[in-house]
Amino acid sequence: MEMYIENLPSYRIAYVRQVGPYGPANAQAMNTLKQWADKQQLLHESATLLGIPQDDPTTTPPEKCRYDACIVITESERLEDEFVEIDELSGGDYLICKVRHTAEAIQQAWNVIIPHLQTSGYQMDNKPVIERYRWELLNQHYCEICVPVRPV
Repeated sequence: MEMYIENLPSYRIAYVRQVGPYGPANAQAMNTLKQWADKQQLLHESATLLGIPQDDPTTTPPEKCRYDACIVITESERLEDEFVEIDELSGGDYLICKVRHTAEAIQQAWNVIIPHLQTSGYQMDNKPVIERYRWELLNQHYCEICVPVRPV
């Protein structure tokens, strides 16, 4: 698995929030967002989609877990639409982990990420983990887990 540190910029995002247990409903939220983004002509080869689980499922009851399905938008894109929310996602240093886009591969990645952080001189920062979906990786059935980090 490829792992490296990247300084992500702040992103302006349009998103749809799903509240409830993490799992198939997250994929449905992403499909809903993609259908909306396609109608807005935002889905193209340079589009970046993000999945942001807002809560730790080990400490948050499943029915209260929040998942945001997002698309990065530019400042010039004025989207007055009640269907999506608009927000800023702050940037910073992230451990980027390229993984196969399957539930099993993502779960296995976490078994490597945590020990890697313990020996890398970094620790998790207090921001949400981001799943990043870029066109060129999706076509190869890969995604990126972006773990917020700061020096120890």
